[in-house]
Amino acid sequence: MGKTAFIFAGQGAQKPGMGKDLYDNIPAAAQVFDRADKVREKTSWQCFEADEATLKETKNTQPCIYTMDYAVAEALREAGVKADMVAGYSLGELAALAFAGAFTFEEGLRLVSERGALMQTASEACETGMTAVLKLSDEKVEEICGRYNQVYPVNFNCDGQVSVAGVKDELGEFNQAVKAEGGLPRVLQVSGAFHSPFMAEAAEGFAGVLESAEISETEIPAYSNYTSKAYEGDYRDMLVKQISNPVRWKNEIRNMIEAGVDTFVEVGPGNALAKMVTRISKDVTVISVNSAESFREAVERIG
Repeated sequence: MGKTAFIFAGQGAQKPGMGKDLYDNIPAAAQVFDRADKVREKTSWQCFEADEATLKETKNTQPCIYTMDYAVAEALREAGVKADMVAGYSLGELAALAFAGAFTFEEGLRLVSERGALMQTASEACETGMTAVLKLSDEKVEEICGRYNQVYPVNFNCDGQVSVAGVKDELGEFNQAVKAEGGLPRVLQVSGAFHSPFMAEAAEGFAGVLESAEISETEIPAYSNYTSKAYEGDYRDMLVKQISNPVRWKNEIRNMIEAGVDTFVEVGPGNALAKMVTRISKDVTVISVNSAESFREAVERIG
């Protein structure tokens, strides 16, 4: 029998009103939102009531998505859906680690809140942005990035989809170069150049935050964006490096499939990760849980 993995959504998946119907209809999820508000006031309000601009601010996005991710996963666990291993996309990795027992939900929310504030400060220090490149190979995207001083490949999502980060002055020219090579550039609605050298100061600051964190080994395997393999060794070092290094999502998912996963359950807002996994492998089952209705369907299907 194959294994089930929970994959936790990352930044960019947020949307106004996320989690409200879960709060209203799934008690286990509601408890998580209530716990969040005791650590960080108005987290639930931001998820349920804040406008798009407020949610887009990294200092708000990260704790809100973390809470939404964990609420869905905890509700599934209480309903009897077992995760054999976990992974998360960017900030989703912290929700995955909390769910897997590396630290408490409350400790993770504190860490994510600090991480989001540090990354927002780093974003505001320079005019940067991100572009998703479609229809080109990883190697071609890397080659085009190499033509510029401050444009970097940062998210290796699936075949034909790589995100890059860089200074806005160069990204315009980069986008034109992508088109000339037959690719499709898509400007991403994010507030900074995440997982690039522009996040070096945020990573350094987060290292200081992690010094006081209580972190232990996970109870189930949790996979790393930085190494694309299961966490081992110094968790703090890997969490620091994750901030300013590429997300190797495609390799991460392939390694989980090799470890026996045949069912991926995306937890949190949106379904972007499910789409990526489907493109990485046609041989696995992929389910997105982001509402009370999809929660009930998932429990009935795999619970």
